[in-house]
Amino acid sequence: MIAQLDPLYLKMRPTKAITRLVSQFLFEGRPVPARWQWTNYISTVFLKVGLHVPGVKTVKKPILILGTGRSGTTILGKVLSMHRDIGLLNEPKLLWHIAYADEDLAGSYSRGIAYYRLGAEAATEKVCRAIRHMYGFYLTCVRCERVLDKYPEMIFRVPFALSILPDAKFVLIVRNGSDTAHSIAWWSQQYSRVAKNGDTYTWWGVNNRKWNLLLEQLVATDPFLGPSYNDIKCLSQEIDKAAVEWIVSMREGLRVMEQFPQHVHLVQYEKLVAHPERTLNRVMDFCDLPSDETAVAYASRILYPQPPKPPLNLAHSIVPVFEDTMRLVGYL
Repeated sequence: MIAQLDPLYLKMRPTKAITRLVSQFLFEGRPVPARWQWTNYISTVFLKVGLHVPGVKTVKKPILILGTGRSGTTILGKVLSMHRDIGLLNEPKLLWHIAYADEDLAGSYSRGIAYYRLGAEAATEKVCRAIRHMYGFYLTCVRCERVLDKYPEMIFRVPFALSILPDAKFVLIVRNGSDTAHSIAWWSQQYSRVAKNGDTYTWWGVNNRKWNLLLEQLVATDPFLGPSYNDIKCLSQEIDKAAVEWIVSMREGLRVMEQFPQHVHLVQYEKLVAHPERTLNRVMDFCDLPSDETAVAYASRILYPQPPKPPLNLAHSIVPVFEDTMRLVGYL
């Protein structure tokens, strides 16, 4: 589905379709293993030129969606993008990579060093100026008032993002760990491919790059998973690896909520799809967005509860931490 567009989206607010197409093809970049990666050359030139365009809009209260991939981040971004004031950037990792080269976990734009965690010290004056300007350039191009940036891995970089965007609002969406892990495993199996040069492209990036970085930079130092590091690094089942990613992401989310309570709003995916009007209105209130009946009506028509996935049969080394994390985020 190009730019997450569907017939109802086009019918209810057709001008937003233009915003989404501009966002996808000029600002977001095309990650592995997506098609049309050649468009990244066009986007890169466009964004670098945009860094020098004068008179761009001032960025106010940008909204960032955090979480784990396949936990509802995309659908939340999609329904919020219907809001008249919002321009959605759906994982604009190329934009962030141009501003900070060492952030590409999957290897879509670089095969050099990359860091899961980024703190305030990484937000140099040059990086801050680049992100603020590209956000402003984006708002100017799409004629919107607020940026909505859906970037799940930013959950590990909240101090970095707040140093750049001190008035940012973060929406953390969580989903039952079993359903999330099943969805990640399905995606990886569905979209994995092998390039002509032998490189593999999966959920875990180029040649397992993202998984290896997650092991080295997150699992190895995690107080709960670290003691089982040697067992975890030998995991080969997609469902187990997905559960590990969910665990570290959710525990980071809990820490971020405790550290920055005034900046972070928690949304449960299950409540979003069961009660879209109530949940979205709370999100909009938190983000200081005016009410928008069209956005809420669109959400009410496309969101509905999903049947639960079957229970997980996980590796013994991660079961206790997985179950404890499920309890902490309200699922046991």
